Amino acid sequence: MTEIVEKRARVARRQVDKFAERRAQLATAALDALAELGYARTSLREIAQKSEFTHGLLHYYFSDKVELLTHAVQQYEAVCVTRYDEIVAAATGADELRSTFSDAMAGTLESDAALHRLWYDLRNQGLFEESFREDVVDIDARRERMIANVVVRYAELAESPLLISESMAYATFDGLFQRALLLHHSGAADAVEGLRRDAAALLDLTIGRHRG
Repeated sequence: MTEIVEKRARVARRQVDKFAERRAQLATAALDALAELGYARTSLREIAQKSEFTHGLLHYYFSDKVELLTHAVQQYEAVCVTRYDEIVAAATGADELRSTFSDAMAGTLESDAALHRLWYDLRNQGLFEESFREDVVDIDARRERMIANVVVRYAELAESPLLISESMAYATFDGLFQRALLLHHSGAADAVEGLRRDAAALLDLTIGRHRG
């Protein structure tokens, strides 16, 4: 009897795992369409048209585009919020961290501009859509911790006190990045380089360092 129960439990776990894996595949496939069209202009049917999956299949795994969108962005952000971890861990000096961090921030603006635009779209929609506001707040908190890890480590390496709060540091870097993203999507040729320069300068300002 015990063996039968254990076998049924294993089958049930495999089914759950397969369901979760399929949802992850569909969410990944949906990211391109969502990033291109934005939340307001995208439906499950339009996502299906831009992917290899049918509208019926999407609807089977996700009740609506809100559930699909939040799942897709959470999946993407789970990777993104660790993008600076290796840089922070590897840096042996303040100047090294300043350089590698600003390069990485500029690099992700250039390589993942559409997906960053989708995140800001989702965050703005969270002001109106209560159904995924909690997810937006959770993702935003993880992004704040990502930046906090950078500025705290920079202060330690520079042997200087951090002059602003972690939340203020995040809000400032986030505003800088969002402005650069808008410029980049507007075709500004110097948006990426400008972000690289400004991110390095802003990191200095968090500890009151001024460079001539």
